[in-house]
Amino acid sequence: MRAILTVQNITSDFVTTFWTPIFVGIFIAIVTYALWPRNQKAFDEAARMPLREE
Repeated sequence: MRAILTVQNITSDFVTTFWTPIFVGIFIAIVTYALWPRNQKAFDEAARMPLREE
């Protein structure tokens, strides 16, 4: 039986092999940035922002 190449198969293979590792890398970078100790003060201040009365 011969495999039929379709646009869906080509697109799916492209997304799986190319974009998935890129998005995983972006996710890891965002988590690392959010948990980096140097950024804690800025995130703490942003967390208190809704509670301020100005």
